[in-house]
Amino acid sequence: MRALKWIAGILGVVVLAAALVFFGNFFSKNSSNVATKSSTTKSANSSSKKGIQVTGKTDDSSYKTVIKDGKYLTSKARGITAGQESNNFNMVSFESGLLDFSKEHFNTSKYVFQEGQYLSATTATDWLDRKSASNPDGLNPEDNGKTDDSRAPFYLQTLEEQDFMTQDGNDLKLAGIVIGMAMNTQDVYQKEQWGANFTQDISKADRISHGKEMAAEVVKRYRAMSGVGNDVPIYVAMYAQAPEDSLSGGNFYSWSVANSGDTLGNWTDLDRQTVVLPMQDGTTSEKSVGSALNTSFKNFTDKLQGFFPNLSSITGQASYDGSNLKGLNVTVSTQFYSATEIESFANYIAETAPSYLPNGVPVQIRMEASTGMQAYIIKGANDSKYTVTILGSY
Repeated sequence: MRALKWIAGILGVVVLAAALVFFGNFFSKNSSNVATKSSTTKSANSSSKKGIQVTGKTDDSSYKTVIKDGKYLTSKARGITAGQESNNFNMVSFESGLLDFSKEHFNTSKYVFQEGQYLSATTATDWLDRKSASNPDGLNPEDNGKTDDSRAPFYLQTLEEQDFMTQDGNDLKLAGIVIGMAMNTQDVYQKEQWGANFTQDISKADRISHGKEMAAEVVKRYRAMSGVGNDVPIYVAMYAQAPEDSLSGGNFYSWSVANSGDTLGNWTDLDRQTVVLPMQDGTTSEKSVGSALNTSFKNFTDKLQGFFPNLSSITGQASYDGSNLKGLNVTVSTQFYSATEIESFANYIAETAPSYLPNGVPVQIRMEASTGMQAYIIKGANDSKYTVTILGSY
């Protein structure tokens, strides 16, 4: 089953993840009163040059990034997160939340972001598997042969590495590593190959304790990697996966750092949560977080549905740190087929969103149909207007 998830992720989900972050490679069409700004920025050097260069950036909330030989330097474990995730909400929350965490510890004005270059896809796959005679590097426990709730579950679902560099002229130096570890709250398994799926709940205490043990081992392994110095800070951020059928992603719940050596310091709890919009009836009276946003989101939904009735659904994921909103991801499912309908509606969303959706935080709106993604409408935390990107095929 996990092999099938890997194949499905590689074929589809990783494309979505890459598009969400680097959509500037697609052809953009903007209405006259919508901000025109590509998500890709001009390189500090010509793309035809060989070697390592650093991009510019659009605003103070984003990092400069690394390009090599004129191309974006991708992660050596590229596709691992997507391949291990059957819930797209988990993938988006995990990747975006990890970058938000990194920004709290590595200032965007001082550090350059580099996709993980130390953990390879092969090594990551071994680490995420069970420990066995043929795979002594597996971080998940050995199979005890049980097929009920006494079985040894997969605790660790996926992990991701982010590298942060300092620049001195044309030279980049590793200044820190952030590792995100996504822990299961439920493990989905089969009692026999191609059989029915069963769900095993994992208690909070087990998730936390096994996560700490695995994090300590991961740091030791990273510290032994070539190029990772003894004094390079290694941060580990722990993420609790939402169940596969959840309409929202999970949350980061704690972090620790090994400033030097291979021993993590004390763990710090995080008060992160994800609110699904629109909230179900009765939810707002039980949880104050998200209530005000829920009202404006419903008004936004009504406005769009009133203008374009051929909408299947509009849902949102709001990320909070305590009571502070950190970001909003919106998915608009449509039944549009013509290029003119798609372009008109995307621009209408961009014109309408500022009146209803929050300012001061990043907002991503995905417009999709059964045939795939049709458009992205986004703004940064410091932007007042939205940028529209229409995909080149319909």
